[in-house]
Amino acid sequence: MENNQINYVEFKANDIEKTKAFYSQIFGWTFTDYGPTYVAFSNSGLEGGFELTEDEIINGALIVLYLDNLESIQQEVEEAGGKISVPIFSFPGGRRFHFLDPSGNELAIWSDK
Repeated sequence: MENNQINYVEFKANDIEKTKAFYSQIFGWTFTDYGPTYVAFSNSGLEGGFELTEDEIINGALIVLYLDNLESIQQEVEEAGGKISVPIFSFPGGRRFHFLDPSGNELAIWSDK
């Protein structure tokens, strides 16, 4: 993994099983389940995942970048005018936070450190 590179894309899904079946059947993607509300996909050209939501999906894509020092990059994001939309949290395999850029686009940065 390299710092400052798009590393992952995350989508929302209202039905994880139907979503897995669709992408598996049409594109041959493979999946790894991480509990009942999250599934990662591979064999797609870019690693990613689907997060279960009951909300209406308007913009269901979340671009995720990798950086090994979350605290440092979070400070840089804020100093450059970004707004933290989801503070640093842990998940199986790492930690991440979400931010809004000056135009309101939400992205995330994660680290396995």
